[in-house]
Amino acid sequence: MIKVLLLFLLLIAGIVLGPMLAGHQGYVLIQTDTYNIETSVTGLVIILILTMVVLFAIEWILRRVFRTGARTRGWFVGRKSSRARKQTKAALLKLAEGDYQQVEKLMLKNADHAEQPVVNYLLAAEAAQQRGDEIRANQHLERAAELADNDQLPVEITRVRLQLTRNENHAARHGVDKLLEISPRHPEVLRLAEMAYVRTGAWGSLLDILPAMDKVQIGDEAHRLALQQQAWIGLMDQAMAEQGNDGLKAWWKNQNRKTRHETVLQVAMAEHLIECDDHDAAQEIILDGLKRQYDERLILLMPRLKSGNPEQLEKALRQQIKTQGDRPLLNSTLGQLLMKHGEWQQASDAFREALKQRPDAFDYAWLADCLDRLHNPEEAALMRRDGLLLTLQNNPNS
Repeated sequence: MIKVLLLFLLLIAGIVLGPMLAGHQGYVLIQTDTYNIETSVTGLVIILILTMVVLFAIEWILRRVFRTGARTRGWFVGRKSSRARKQTKAALLKLAEGDYQQVEKLMLKNADHAEQPVVNYLLAAEAAQQRGDEIRANQHLERAAELADNDQLPVEITRVRLQLTRNENHAARHGVDKLLEISPRHPEVLRLAEMAYVRTGAWGSLLDILPAMDKVQIGDEAHRLALQQQAWIGLMDQAMAEQGNDGLKAWWKNQNRKTRHETVLQVAMAEHLIECDDHDAAQEIILDGLKRQYDERLILLMPRLKSGNPEQLEKALRQQIKTQGDRPLLNSTLGQLLMKHGEWQQASDAFREALKQRPDAFDYAWLADCLDRLHNPEEAALMRRDGLLLTLQNNPNS
């Protein structure tokens, strides 16, 4: 606008001053090595004005040309962005349908012009992995890493997820260890860490992330409790495998009181000790657990014990019968223990008490054995018949 105003003022000045200077035009000489240019002052002024007009015209033309080019480029870029949005939406629909080949294809079209190119490449990588094409999945993942710059968290999460899909469990564990350093309470990182630690038997690490899983509510309380118990039992397995029975008992002794009083862990520890042929230590844990609370899982382990002091077990069972009442499991277990050291009459009485409360094929068979020892073959045969009929009744297809 200023340039146009300046040109307009020059034209007015020429119109006004031209007639005034008509008789006093002066003389201008421009001399070079080979040329001499002679003109009047008025002519020079007119030449300068025309030169400025030409320059303004050239500038206007160039500006229009470049502006048109920018608009053209903007139109093409906008068109690609629009197509990328449509293709991304279509890819998400195909993802819901499970058509992973189309998901990958649509996500990659104009991916660099999408609103979130990293997301497009990550979804394309997962789609390629679902098709079993690990090479293309890795290519898409690396492209996403290039575009992500400093925000590598979604890329690394996807990388670990793909590794778990391929059962590259130790690589995934290494990946989640690094992710937990960056984002220790990220829900998806914790889910992936749970999978990686369970698959690799990293039970100590699994126990470490349980508080964070509780805070961000990964799974329900029952799920987290099951994970905790699985981790403790896994640590028992490792201690027994590495150092045998002595290492297992040393590991148990090093746990805090709250852990040692968990019934599930007491049952697991007793089972491990029985497997190590340390029946006295297993009996000690079972009796200690029953002093605190009644649990049938502890009772069920008693017949497996080969302890040198079975009287303690019988005493504990009789005490449980007094406090808990005549439960069939308690009477049946007492009968099995009495059979071991030949108390046939007391054992038969215990089995009869158990059978009064509920019929059981095993109790019928054990009672029949006791009756044989007591020289009562007729009733023994009757008990075996009742046991057989109950078995056939419970298993009609056998």
